[in-house]
Amino acid sequence: MSRSLSTNTIFHLNEVLPRPRVFQLWEKPRRRVHWIVEMIAEMFGTFFYTYLGVGSMASWVCGTILGVAGLGSLFQVGVAYAIGVVMSLAVCLSTSMGYFNPGFTVHAVIFRKCTPLKGLRLIIAEILGAYLACMLAYIQYKNLIIPAEEVLMEKHEYNTTMFSSQGPAGIFALYASPTDNLFYVLINEFCCDVVIALVSFACIEPTNFLCPPFMMPWVLGFAFAGVIWGYAPAALSANSARDIGGRLAALTIWGTKAMGGRYAIIAAVTNIPATLVASLIYELVFNDGSRTITPMFYDWSVSMKAQEEYIKNGGASYKPVHDADRDVEDTDYRPSSMYKEYPPESA
Repeated sequence: MSRSLSTNTIFHLNEVLPRPRVFQLWEKPRRRVHWIVEMIAEMFGTFFYTYLGVGSMASWVCGTILGVAGLGSLFQVGVAYAIGVVMSLAVCLSTSMGYFNPGFTVHAVIFRKCTPLKGLRLIIAEILGAYLACMLAYIQYKNLIIPAEEVLMEKHEYNTTMFSSQGPAGIFALYASPTDNLFYVLINEFCCDVVIALVSFACIEPTNFLCPPFMMPWVLGFAFAGVIWGYAPAALSANSARDIGGRLAALTIWGTKAMGGRYAIIAAVTNIPATLVASLIYELVFNDGSRTITPMFYDWSVSMKAQEEYIKNGGASYKPVHDADRDVEDTDYRPSSMYKEYPPESA
């Protein structure tokens, strides 16, 4: 049995499963301050990513210093950051567009996907999210961090280990070893950041049939985990907000001794030019305007556009323009039924 379904039909949540009245009343003033909502969402995005990664790092570092076997590993840290990326995108992407990284925010400003003022607000929110995550993790792990500091003092290793990747301060801020050649550290950071950015651009590419929107969080999560497993021991930041927020947290807890020296600049800013270089590589080598947009990305983009217009117009529905209606099965309720002849009738 079939029925006629208009190809410009869009259903908003309140039209199908209305939210409680009190939340619907809040939605109108919420739309007027949507920029604040976006900042909060962006803050939570870096919060999730940092909170899980720092927590896993805390168990590994403290367990190593205190001699508690099995209390964390580099593999666990990579998995934690990967799951944090998945959580960030799954929870916050629909609200803030999911930059969660100053490199991608700067990229969006340069390519006019957001205004400079909005970009500045989002970067502040990203750093704040990482800072709050680190401070909360410190409170939750304080009962292990303090004993770990005491052990380092007893072993006369405080000055050499405390503010290093193996010390308690290294849980929150990132440090290079005093013997490390900073040029090689820079190359390591730059290359890893380019790899992550290339994967990210591929994931948001509308023509990528191998990575539909629902797979994006997982692919990006595994990309982060992969570079952490392979290159974190050589000093890796991978996200300027994560580094700056963590550095500010370490400075709040331990003072200027946690500054990090010249490496702090590499960790804080390398991510931004690396992301821009990755964007250029992707556009020149991997992208092609002749490709066709995937059905799932089209569904997603239409839904995001509908939400944007709904907010802008104060509740008026967005209706995409299509050529004609077509018959669809009763069970075909997906937004993909809005495509013009997709899938082809002959299929």
